[in-house]
Amino acid sequence: MNKILKSYFFWTYPRGCFHYDVMVTLILLFIFITPHLWDYGEKASAVTKPPHPMQVDTNGGHGLIITVQASDVNVTPGATDKVTKKALRKAIEPVIGDAVFVERWERVTDAQGHAAWRVWAHR
Repeated sequence: MNKILKSYFFWTYPRGCFHYDVMVTLILLFIFITPHLWDYGEKASAVTKPPHPMQVDTNGGHGLIITVQASDVNVTPGATDKVTKKALRKAIEPVIGDAVFVERWERVTDAQGHAAWRVWAHR
């Protein structure tokens, strides 16, 4: 048994033999089954498109100023700064990317008269 395990570890069997087929089968099973059994910490690859377009401006090379429709941000009135910051970050992630840091924000009215958030952020 020790000799067989050592031969499996060092991959000494020639192609076409029984033990080679067993090793290839085990590798394929690992590749196709483990993603269903373990969470590798990966985010879903599907990028969700925001419902309304966002206006993104540069802040003199120091970051970005993003204007987001208030209806696109899930923030209840009177929410804490931590909750507001998290909701704003989640709203701008599809456009800016997930490596974004929200510095500050303010509630404004956009050009069409709709409530919006102006967010200062950087990557």
